[in-house]
Amino acid sequence: MINWAGFIPAAVLASLVPGASQLLGLNNAVRHGMAHALAGIGGRLAAFVILIGLVVGGLGAVLATSAAWLATIKWLGVAYLLWIGFSSLRRARRAPSPQAAAPVTRSGLRPVVTHEFFVALSNPKALLVFAALIPQFTGGAPADAGTQIAVLGAAYLVVELVVGLGYITVGNGIGATGISARTMRKIDFGTGVCFVTLAALLAADDLATT
Repeated sequence: MINWAGFIPAAVLASLVPGASQLLGLNNAVRHGMAHALAGIGGRLAAFVILIGLVVGGLGAVLATSAAWLATIKWLGVAYLLWIGFSSLRRARRAPSPQAAAPVTRSGLRPVVTHEFFVALSNPKALLVFAALIPQFTGGAPADAGTQIAVLGAAYLVVELVVGLGYITVGNGIGATGISARTMRKIDFGTGVCFVTLAALLAADDLATT
């Protein structure tokens, strides 16, 4: 009874729209390479598994109707996005001279995975997408809704993985060209501005009416 014909295009569109997770994945690929960016996607998908589990357990609906809890999660998400944004802006200011090369760096996997995990988990709109979007494509007996949401959630993870691979492939191609420090500085600055903007949009958004 699952409406696959309607769900797949909706899931692809929701995943394709550039957001905090896709932007972070792209930046990770530029700065650290394909392997680190793939590990970051793993952290993102782990967070989505938790969010899907919350929806299956009914907590998503509770949060969607609880102004206090939703506001708490919203402002935690705003704070985390601002922290990442300002960190990128500081990194851009500390960049070396424009003439210096900016090779792909190889930092540890843990910071990359942790950032992606918490960006995905702290975004209240992601939870509301799972709570509001996925249930629309279920059908049949109400008792089967939880199982169908879990199946649709698993399908969404596959879509997110495929789209995420597309984003990080582009980022890896950019990083592999041996871009200059000036270009890396612009990437860090642009990333920082985007994250600060996303934080501002989330702060101004009334999630209760989303």
